[in-house]
Amino acid sequence: MNQSKQAVNERPVNDLVLAIETSCDETSAAVIRGGKHILSNVVSSQIEIHERYGGVVPEIASRKHVESITLIIEQAVKESGLTLKDMSAIAVTQGPGLVGALLVGIVAAKSLSMALDIPLIGTHHIAGHIYANELVHDIIYPCMALVVSGGHTELVLLKSEGDFKVVGRTRDDAVGEAYDKVARALHLPYPGGPHIDKLAVEAEESITLPRAWLEPDSYDFSFSGLKSAVLAVINQTRMKGLVLNEAALARGFQESVTEVLVTKALRAVKQYGAKQLLLCGGVAANKGLRAALSAKCVSERVPLLIPPNSLCTDNAAMIGAAAYLKLKRSQFTDLDMKADPGLSLESWSVSNMPHSLAE
Repeated sequence: MNQSKQAVNERPVNDLVLAIETSCDETSAAVIRGGKHILSNVVSSQIEIHERYGGVVPEIASRKHVESITLIIEQAVKESGLTLKDMSAIAVTQGPGLVGALLVGIVAAKSLSMALDIPLIGTHHIAGHIYANELVHDIIYPCMALVVSGGHTELVLLKSEGDFKVVGRTRDDAVGEAYDKVARALHLPYPGGPHIDKLAVEAEESITLPRAWLEPDSYDFSFSGLKSAVLAVINQTRMKGLVLNEAALARGFQESVTEVLVTKALRAVKQYGAKQLLLCGGVAANKGLRAALSAKCVSERVPLLIPPNSLCTDNAAMIGAAAYLKLKRSQFTDLDMKADPGLSLESWSVSNMPHSLAE
């Protein structure tokens, strides 16, 4: 018998989710009640390990996940004040992410699902970033989500709960990637985003850089040209034997990025009649972006939702929040689930899931 059907037929479904996140360089486990209440959220970061290489090394990331996953899960359950037997489902990031890293979490989640005889919920990483807002705010639909993370820059329309439609995406570098590449060019430590942000906020001057608007009606993004413009400024300054004003360059770079993000996000909100704008992903912790977006939303009278910094970066609590969308609809995942680095957000929508498992 299908494991998910058996779980639905034989077990009462309550609202406790044990969530696991291992998509990149954070190993995390959390216990979430009702999709909104964090009972525990344990995160082990590998930043210090990857810093020496200037970026995430996939093989090292996977190995570190293997070393710590069991301890992290045990700690999350202990901190929740509950036991594994209290859980109603196991949620895990299925994708996107590094395939080796994803597999570590998926194997752990499948093992727990089988051992405890409770449903498995393969969860979309970006859906997690979006629904991190649900842990601290009440989301009103339709809404627009601006997703800004290391590998993703997207505008996502949510017509209703768990119904995702991508209306704009990056055509090359994501915002986080652009920040890291510019930081490397300035010989700043990894991850580069916080260092660029700090320089930009403290700068008294700004070097004007181009904005990539693309087609007039496009909600897509492109930051590779901006990165090239930054490199051109660096090279020209050095060729002339001048001292580079790194802070002014960082501010110019950040102003270019934020102007495009803010302008397109607010335009999308108006066109699609969104009642709220949600800022999501690791780059949502960027002070310059938060300030610019907050100011524009106030002037345009658009409610803006932003999670606290601890819920912007990768964590399992956000995976538990997104997984609850499937739990309360009894839409579970079979045990033959595979890691999917290219998992589509739209296909993960609750409206697109078969309801046979709930019958």
